[in-house]
Amino acid sequence: MGDLNILKLCVGADCVEDLTDWHRAHAHFWTAGTTEHITRMWPKRSEELLDGGSLYWVIKGSIQARQRILGLAERRGADGIARCCLVLDAAVIRTEPAARRPFQGWRYLTAAESPRDLPKTRAQDDALPAALAQALAEIGLH
Repeated sequence: MGDLNILKLCVGADCVEDLTDWHRAHAHFWTAGTTEHITRMWPKRSEELLDGGSLYWVIKGSIQARQRILGLAERRGADGIARCCLVLDAAVIRTEPAARRPFQGWRYLTAAESPRDLPKTRAQDDALPAALAQALAEIGLH
């Protein structure tokens, strides 16, 4: 895992499965084995992100998953404005929950601040209810 990552809200998702379901539904748009996420701003620290960084997803107030960043590409919208496309590994890796307050756009997340990946044996565990997971994360128990 890289020393620098990106943190982003996963708007509209109630659980990790909502994210993976959305990816499956849109897979025909992307190169096999990848997904893409478009954001307005191009990261100034792109070289650091491309050195093993991941996009960490905040779902219902808690970091719950990540995807490795494979590359950055320019995408132009129908409005002609250039945007940054985060090209991601299609594999969604569940992480230990870590509470996060809502924010606009995305944020850098250092390796030291990043939650650990869940062991593969726990990757398919049923998620705790969002409010409980957040409360436990806030007091350092989950």
